[in-house]
Amino acid sequence: QLQASGGGSVQPGGSLRLSCAGSGFTLDLFAIGWFRQAPGREREGVSCISSTDSSTLYSDTVKGRFTISRDFGKNTVTLQMNDLKPEDTAVYYCSTDLQTECNRLYWLDYWGQGTQVTVSS
Repeated sequence: QLQASGGGSVQPGGSLRLSCAGSGFTLDLFAIGWFRQAPGREREGVSCISSTDSSTLYSDTVKGRFTISRDFGKNTVTLQMNDLKPEDTAVYYCSTDLQTECNRLYWLDYWGQGTQVTVSS
């Protein structure tokens, strides 16, 4: 199971750092994607990082503001979110399909508890 953490409430322009941890398997072996879900809106892929060369993908809506990274050995993936906007408000989830490459931004094979991000003045 995957668990996202690090969410909170910030003002527009603020930053948050989300973390994804895994229990029961090693995140270092797999590509990890992030997606978000806001009430009344469609699920949206945010970013993905591969496990082979840490290559990354971003959605156009977060490109240039969010940075995904991984710390091999610590079994975690981090999503640094800068210049947050009210439209970034959502529950954020991390996910994997146990593959090594980012053929898409996220999957629904394995995912778990999300973390709430609220951006409001």
